[in-house]
Amino acid sequence: MTGPRSNASRGATSSIACVAALLAVLALGWLAAAQATIAAPRDHHPPSCAPGVDLLGFSDALDKRRFEGTDVGGLSALAPVSRDRYLSLVDNQRDTPARVYTLRIPVERERLAEPTIRDVTVLRRADGEPFTGADLDGEGLVATRRGELLVASETEPSIRRFSSEGRLLDELAVPQRFRVAPEGEGQPNQTFESLALSPSGRSLFTAVEGPLAADGRTQDGRARIRILRYERGPGGTYKPAEEFFYLAEAGQGVVEIVALSDSDLLVLERGFVSGEGNTVRIFRASLAGAPDVAGEPTLADPGLDPLAKGLLVDLSDCPAGGAQSPGTQENPLLDNFEGLALGPRLSGGRRTLLLQSDDNFNDVQVTRVVALAARLQEAPASGARARP
Repeated sequence: MTGPRSNASRGATSSIACVAALLAVLALGWLAAAQATIAAPRDHHPPSCAPGVDLLGFSDALDKRRFEGTDVGGLSALAPVSRDRYLSLVDNQRDTPARVYTLRIPVERERLAEPTIRDVTVLRRADGEPFTGADLDGEGLVATRRGELLVASETEPSIRRFSSEGRLLDELAVPQRFRVAPEGEGQPNQTFESLALSPSGRSLFTAVEGPLAADGRTQDGRARIRILRYERGPGGTYKPAEEFFYLAEAGQGVVEIVALSDSDLLVLERGFVSGEGNTVRIFRASLAGAPDVAGEPTLADPGLDPLAKGLLVDLSDCPAGGAQSPGTQENPLLDNFEGLALGPRLSGGRRTLLLQSDDNFNDVQVTRVVALAARLQEAPASGARARP
């Protein structure tokens, strides 16, 4: 009898010791968790890319996907519809239908969550047949308040108006000089790469990606770019109104515009060097006080000054954040970014900026979404306009 009672006593003592040790471990864990919770706001602060611009994350969730029998790729434009809904335009996949994807791109707690595909809309001609890469090289996209779509193609170039179901409604007038040669001065694959509607709805902007033949480049390789402003008229139609002189950086072209107002623009410039990769920079440009250059035969006239602009962010200055590149990039976060859109408002007066890359249906490129937080309430670039 004595032996069993002694064993039970030792067992009870051992159990109590185990429970005490477990409670101690849990207490230490709770304390560590509490300390981690206290430290979380500091740890969560997004990494900086530039003064006033932070990286909220990136996602490759859309890369090489299939949706309703279509290849998801070649995404060359991004247009906001609501807080987390966007439309994305496929530029050109040979003889496949031209199409627009509806995406959900949530930004939650100042982090980019995984983008998902919700729908696809085929863009159709007046006879009901789909446009294809042969007659629509979609590069710019706007979703209007009426629910219509404005689509810029750099083939001709053209700006077409579609219903929300993708039915062609009409086509905007394009000044003759922007037509691809020999009809005009435009270079093949270097015309309308962008499209932006101002918050007021009064101004619609597009720009050539590369210079018109008469405008050319500066001696150090900077492209003299024409930004074309359309003005809304009766019935919501848009007609060409003004042209502005924008000077791109050496080796770069204009691939997207976001209109913060009727005179304040974000301009996405992109370049590529074989063996090194892409350059992706966002500038802020002001049209305030700038002359209309529509009547100027060439922007090379030494008496003409370009728009005032200032660098908002160079994407290569952002941390890679674990991104990997299937091709060659000095910063693996970079790729062929062609889409830029405003996202939801954030704390501290900041605004989300979403960038989207075009993989050209190429295995050594990636379809990637990058989210930035930027302070945009400050006044746009100003000061003397340096002559080219």
